[in-house]
Amino acid sequence: MIAIEPARTTDEAWQEIPGGVTAPMGFRAAGLHCGIKRARPDLALIVSDVPAASAGVFTTNRVKAAPVLVSMEHLRSGRCRAVVVASGNANACTGPKGLEDARAMASVTGEALGIPPGEVVVASTGVIGVPMPIEKVCAGIRLAAAALEPGGSRAAAEAILTTDRTVKEVAVEGKIGGHPVRIGGIAKGSGMIHPNMATMLAFVTTDAAISPGMLRRALVRSVERSFNMITVDGDTSTNDMAVALASGLAGNPTIISEGSDFDAFAEGLDYVTGRLARMIVEDGEGATRVIRVEVHGARTEKDARQIARTIASSNLVKTAVFGADPNWGRVLAAAGRAGVDFDANLADVFIGDVLVARAGAAVDFDEARARDALASREVLIAVDLHAGFESACAYTCDLTYEYVRINASYRT
Repeated sequence: MIAIEPARTTDEAWQEIPGGVTAPMGFRAAGLHCGIKRARPDLALIVSDVPAASAGVFTTNRVKAAPVLVSMEHLRSGRCRAVVVASGNANACTGPKGLEDARAMASVTGEALGIPPGEVVVASTGVIGVPMPIEKVCAGIRLAAAALEPGGSRAAAEAILTTDRTVKEVAVEGKIGGHPVRIGGIAKGSGMIHPNMATMLAFVTTDAAISPGMLRRALVRSVERSFNMITVDGDTSTNDMAVALASGLAGNPTIISEGSDFDAFAEGLDYVTGRLARMIVEDGEGATRVIRVEVHGARTEKDARQIARTIASSNLVKTAVFGADPNWGRVLAAAGRAGVDFDANLADVFIGDVLVARAGAAVDFDEARARDALASREVLIAVDLHAGFESACAYTCDLTYEYVRINASYRT
C-alpha cells in the first residue's frame, strides 16, 4: 500500500505504539459478525471501563442519519462511555423507525454494559434508505459486550469497514505533565469522502485526564487540520462523525485550560487524526495514487486551506493524475473557483519539483519529468500564490475506472 507519513513533531515527543483504541488504559473493544452483511464482521463495540470525558463532531450534511442525531444528543453531556457501530447499513433516510432503531441500539448497549443509554454513542455506515435489521443488531450487541477485551481494537477496526480494503488503526504514546499518556484511534472510509467535520467514521480514545470542553476544543481543531483536509470523491456522507473518549487514567493533572499540557495533548491527537486521514486517502476506492496538494504564499491559512481543498476535490485534476497528464491549467482553474481573492497573474504551479507555470502562464518544462512525477505512487501538486506567508496542504487520490465500477454496483 501507499504510505504517506504525517508531519513529525520537532522533538518526536509522540511515538507510535500498537494497540489502536485499546492502547490507552481503561478501554476494551470487540468486533464480530451479527448478520447485516453476508459474512464479514459488521458490528463493533468500544467501551471505557470508567466514566469518560467525551466529545464529537458530526456531518454538516442537512440529511443526517438517525445514529448521528442520537449521538449528537447523547454527547451534549460531555460524558459517554461506549461506542456501538453497525456496518453495512447506514440507518439514514429511514424515518421514525430509524430513530427508534438507533435508540434501541443505545438502550441494548447500555443494558448489556450496565450504563445509562445516554452514555452510548451510536454510529452506522453502509447503504442509505434500507431498514436496519435491528433484531440481529441487538443480538450482536449482547454478544459483543461479552466479547470485549483489552486487545480488541483490531477486531473493532475490521468490523466498521465497508468498501475499505485496509484496516485503519494507530496509537501513540507521549508524556503530559510528566505522566505517560496514550492516544489511539480507528477509522473507516474509502468512498463518499469529502468531510465537512470529520470522515466517514473515526473513533479516538485516550487515557489523558482532560475536561470535556478542552477535549472538544482539541478534537474540533484537530479534525479541521486532518479529516477536513482530505477528499476522495467530493461527497459528504450523511453519517460522518469523529468521536473522542478520555478515561483520565493516565494520572496527569487534568487539562482544564490552554497551556503547555493542552498543546502536548493536541500534538498527539493531531498525529493520530492525521495518520488516520492519510490512511483513508491511501485506501480511496479504486485509487492508484495519493496526491498531496500544497498551497503556499496565501494571505491567510483559511485561504490556503480552501484553495488546497478545492484543487484536491477537482475531478479534472484527479483524472489528469490518473492519466499522468501534466495539465496544469486544471490546477489553476480549480484554485480560481475556490472563492478566495488572489491574483492569478502571480501564481506559480509545480508538479513534483517541475515548474509548469509561472506568474499564471505557461513555461517551457520537461514534459517527461512531469509525467514521471504524476506516475509516482505519491504525487505532489504545489501552487505558490505569492500573496502572503500562509500555507496548507490537502490530500486526495486519483479518480479511476475502478472507482466507477465500485460505485456503479454499490447497493447491488
